[in-house]
Amino acid sequence: MAVRRTREDALSGGDPLGDPAAFGVWSETRDEAAEIRMKELKVAVIPGDGIGPEITESAVAVMEAAAKKFDLPLSHDSAPAAAAAVDQGLPPLPDHTLKLCTDADAILCGPFGDPRWDNAPPAERPERAKLMLRKQFDLFANLRPVKPVPALIASSPLKQDLINGTDILIVRELTGGLYFSDPRGYFEDDAGRYGVNTMKYHAWEVERIGKVAFEAAQLRKKRVHSADKANALEVMQLWRETMNNLHASSYTDVELRHIFIDNCCMQLVSRPQEFDVIVAGNMFGDILSDIGAQLTGSLGMLPSASLGKGTPLFEPVHGSAPDIVGQGKANPLALILTAGMLFTHAAKRPDIGEAIDNAVAKALDEGYRTADIARGNGFKVVGTKEMGEAVLKHLQ
Repeated sequence: MAVRRTREDALSGGDPLGDPAAFGVWSETRDEAAEIRMKELKVAVIPGDGIGPEITESAVAVMEAAAKKFDLPLSHDSAPAAAAAVDQGLPPLPDHTLKLCTDADAILCGPFGDPRWDNAPPAERPERAKLMLRKQFDLFANLRPVKPVPALIASSPLKQDLINGTDILIVRELTGGLYFSDPRGYFEDDAGRYGVNTMKYHAWEVERIGKVAFEAAQLRKKRVHSADKANALEVMQLWRETMNNLHASSYTDVELRHIFIDNCCMQLVSRPQEFDVIVAGNMFGDILSDIGAQLTGSLGMLPSASLGKGTPLFEPVHGSAPDIVGQGKANPLALILTAGMLFTHAAKRPDIGEAIDNAVAKALDEGYRTADIARGNGFKVVGTKEMGEAVLKHLQ
């Protein structure tokens, strides 16, 4: 099914999907295309914690080279957040960082997190800066593609015949559920101290993430699995009821299947080819996307895009890997692929995103590997900088 998306959609950010390569057919006049392509792309760069600054350097170099190759005006500036900000005596999300993000067309973000803060109260942990960004810009839809790279098929712990042909889009609700709902915190009663987190979803929250999933599926294989726990949780019974109502009213051309989250996890590693689009709440989607990482062979290969009403945020799925900080062996490919998603969604330039994807694939085809994906013999095991340079070579 072809969906016509207008210039107004592109420039206003009103299109929650905005990916003509993965989801639809981008249609516009030549003049409109030229006007969009002449618009400067302003990117706020947040290197993050741990290995973040190391992989960000490679990703920004690729981003600059890609913009130059395709004659897209690009500007970017960086600012700290999370532990990198706290170490400077600043709050986790400093005002100037938030302003930089507000004024930008997109945010390229490294991983957040530092083990020095693991025992801090949840509200004081620096990595909550990312939750604040998601809430500030109402980034309710997190898109996490799971499509194994042919050169890395052997790196997956799963059998090759299970993985071949796998192409999944995990659509994770990102601003509600256990991570955001109240009440939350530490309390005390006659039995002692206890902690509380609340899973709450309004029907409208389920509807809007459901729309993203159904509209993505319309332009893929027209199949949505909605992962819930409706056999045990009232909030998930509402989730299922709302998905059914939305499907019946607007998306009968898409097949909707309900699946319990525990069964979904099992099926994802035993029959991944059966899935097309998986939609889930915040906590469940987080778990599913990490399982999906094993289909690709490494968590260090998964990009993601967080879209909504405000500035879109693009980040790798993996964490800050504090055990290898400063050793020059971190895998930059997830963040480089994330930069590709940034061009596709924020600049409406899927051609640039595809060029970055192809450059990564060619570098891997040549045998370049960082240590985390160098399983077996005969590979050129390289560090962070060298892997980035291998991608640049094929991009240029």
